[in-house]
Amino acid sequence: MPITRVFRVRIDADLRREFEEKFSSISVHAVDAAPGFISVAILAPSKWTPDEYAMISQWEDEAALIAFAGAQWNQPVIPPGMERFVVECWVHHFQSWGQARMALT
Repeated sequence: MPITRVFRVRIDADLRREFEEKFSSISVHAVDAAPGFISVAILAPSKWTPDEYAMISQWEDEAALIAFAGAQWNQPVIPPGMERFVVECWVHHFQSWGQARMALT
């Protein structure tokens, strides 16, 4: 069953320009190159969260996430060189409501 991974990151605002360039290349490439990866969307800040970005990726299953992120796949994965931008980050996982609900019945 596909799993959606929602990664949110709050950055140092002084590094915004450099972060944006690298987030859309280094971070997207890290997931795009992983086996079992389905899709990715990157999201820019809004006026309510001016220093927070998000990456929403979809994965074939838990095995794909383990291959990408390791046994602790419920933890954020920060590609080398990107850690200097991060003030705080979170990761959450979801399954499709329709598929999860059908599995329960």
